[in-house]
Amino acid sequence: MDGLHGKKVMVTAGPTREHIDPVRFLTNASTGKMGFAIAASLRNRGSEVVLVTGPVSIPEPDGVEIIKIVSAEEMYQVCSSRFLQMDMFIGTAAVADYTPKNPAALKIKKKPENFNLEFVRTKDIIRELAQIKGSRIVVGFAAETHDHHRFALEKLRYKNLDLIVVNDVFGKATGFAADTNQVTIIDKSEGVTEFPLLSKEETAEKIVSYLEEYIICRWDTPANILGR
Repeated sequence: MDGLHGKKVMVTAGPTREHIDPVRFLTNASTGKMGFAIAASLRNRGSEVVLVTGPVSIPEPDGVEIIKIVSAEEMYQVCSSRFLQMDMFIGTAAVADYTPKNPAALKIKKKPENFNLEFVRTKDIIRELAQIKGSRIVVGFAAETHDHHRFALEKLRYKNLDLIVVNDVFGKATGFAADTNQVTIIDKSEGVTEFPLLSKEETAEKIVSYLEEYIICRWDTPANILGR
């Protein structure tokens, strides 16, 4: 039973930036800490890890292929081009849902009147990849402020995920910039596994241990080995 050793895993992390003009952009408070910790934990278990990250200011894990992007569209292009080479995809990134329709080529100058922006939807990266996943495992993350279980289940079903990890970003100890996290994993059969408040590194270890058991049951059973 190989577990995660030798598995090719793509992890997304951090925020994206959607530019309004060359000097202004819309983003969110994601620091990338959770995704980076998961990438490091996977590396420690022998996985071949590709980490696709938005703009962050934290140390990069060694022994991991790192691809830096800025926008949601850039993340989509990278992930879609590499996805079919992977065994597993873990989407921890806080990807923008909307982007300005017509970003300005030059800095927008202040005017007396109000300023309105028109937005368009970005691509739902993890949902698009999950539609073509085949035998690959696709894991999503849901950062919620309320009704966590309900919204996570909706995402799990709508996006065709195998697992979803949900946490409360309103909590002072579990928000984007915190060094701790408290997560719940929900699987396709709606089984729920809750973890206590831990450091993000310890939380990553719990998540990756869960994934290791999950893939051993799914991929490395004798029937699956014989069927390869």
